[in-house]
Amino acid sequence: MGRRGVHRLTRHHGPRRKAALVGVAAATVVGGLVAGVMPLLAADDLSVRAVADTTATTVSQDGDNGAKTTLATCPVRCDANPRGMREAVLQFAVTALPANAVNIRATLRVHAWQEFDATVTAHASTVDARLGRPAPAPVGAALDSVAGVEPGFNEWDVSKLVTGNGTVTVSLAQAGLETRVYWASSENRNPDLRPRLVLRYDVGSRPTPAPSSAAPWPSRTTVPTTPPAPPPSPSASPSRPAPSPTLTPSPRPGGCGQVSSKLVPSCGAWWGMYSPTDPATWDHGRAITDVEAQVGRKFDIVHRYHDFSNTGSNGAFPDAYEQQQMREGRLMFFAWESRVFSSGAVLTWKDVYSGRHDATIDAVAGRIRATGVPVFMGFDHEPEDEPAKGSDADFVRAWRHVHDRFAAAGAHNAVWVWTMMGWSGHYSRYPGLYPGDRYVDWVAWDPYNFHVCNGSTVWKTPATTVGSFYRWLDQNGIGAGKPRMLAEFGTNVNSTDPDAKRRWFEEFPAALKAHPKIKATIYFNSAGMTTRTRTCDMTMNHDASALAGFARAGRDGYLRQPTGAN
Repeated sequence: MGRRGVHRLTRHHGPRRKAALVGVAAATVVGGLVAGVMPLLAADDLSVRAVADTTATTVSQDGDNGAKTTLATCPVRCDANPRGMREAVLQFAVTALPANAVNIRATLRVHAWQEFDATVTAHASTVDARLGRPAPAPVGAALDSVAGVEPGFNEWDVSKLVTGNGTVTVSLAQAGLETRVYWASSENRNPDLRPRLVLRYDVGSRPTPAPSSAAPWPSRTTVPTTPPAPPPSPSASPSRPAPSPTLTPSPRPGGCGQVSSKLVPSCGAWWGMYSPTDPATWDHGRAITDVEAQVGRKFDIVHRYHDFSNTGSNGAFPDAYEQQQMREGRLMFFAWESRVFSSGAVLTWKDVYSGRHDATIDAVAGRIRATGVPVFMGFDHEPEDEPAKGSDADFVRAWRHVHDRFAAAGAHNAVWVWTMMGWSGHYSRYPGLYPGDRYVDWVAWDPYNFHVCNGSTVWKTPATTVGSFYRWLDQNGIGAGKPRMLAEFGTNVNSTDPDAKRRWFEEFPAALKAHPKIKATIYFNSAGMTTRTRTCDMTMNHDASALAGFARAGRDGYLRQPTGAN
């Protein structure tokens, strides 16, 4: 998430990973590592958009409230009108709860812009929220109240209305202030402000491996600056490295130890790292080897971000460091961003597919072809967070254009990784962002346990962190049959429990085993991705306890597949 170059910095993503959007911590799925079957598995979350909303009132001057960008609440006497009552009515279609969901908790979240000394109560409603200006109807039993409207999202516990899949209609009734309070509706121009019904639940029995049980989780909450450009480093057309032993490991009994032409390990998963480079040296090699020395093993995958400058280590990749890393048997993941890090210039996707940058695309494709080994290749990861670059359709067209230029250049060793945030607030967009099975080899997303880094109080287990988008992919058939990757993942500290981060890492291999379609996972070890404080530090080596847990996870046999790197 956020923009990157040599360092990846923070940018604001709206409510992607706010506290109410994430599941509560629950028992971790531990696959075959425990003898007994756990009665409850990892908690999870769903964020459901309103399918209809309106303001119920008898005030004819309101017009068509169902088409407005705001909802309103007001008591019977409202703005000096003795019959000016208004109730906000919202309808949600709950369709994605699994049959074995238990302990369902439902939170209604509606955005207000100002503070008001009013009490607003949520009720079950029989009003048809699809109507433009329905008359108020007798409300059901009170579900929850907000005593004092706050700027931002206000929340009501409406769990009594949700016992499974179906239609849920809620009305908001106001008391104590005889003037209107306005709320963002589902027609609001800013999708981040639209109402949500957030569902959290536990899983009552062990899921089957395919649909086993994150995300979105969550957003970094500061706005980035453009990463600085490093001094030019040697990155002329590299000499062809010797073939990597990664692709020819010795077979293990039972079919393990094999690697496909698309870099899929036959057993377990790859263990990878993104580590920012020290600007005092710009030594991209030591950025990885220093961390490897701390954890006591080589990483299977090295993740780097590159731009469209086609110069220096930022743009003329693979650079000398990456060539050396490939010679030493590591797999490379080149995340290619349509921007120029040094100047801050942002390319639009139309710029890309119009052919304006074909010379750069062809030059990179030639260098990728010259490596002579399969490499992971991404284009504009997390495109749902790039509104300035164009529409979802523009992204797909640009992706296909880049892919086709590589194919025409003979760079068939590029293994294409499609990387999304995996946030439930964008679920409706992902089918339109998918370039198609012919253009994608791996499906990836970027889950995080941010905890208090984004104002949340929820500590997510590894299984909860990775599980929501995993299951959504299963349910919606995007990239069916393709391997999956955590292109970035990470966890915060828990200032009230100094060993929580260590345990989180130690539990991580079990979460992967419970989600067997994940075949690669890459830790995003940048302190610059969030504001680093005593209660917010996403790096894996900030203290001895966290480092010990991360090192132990990397020693798990599931993450030690023979690639020549470990």
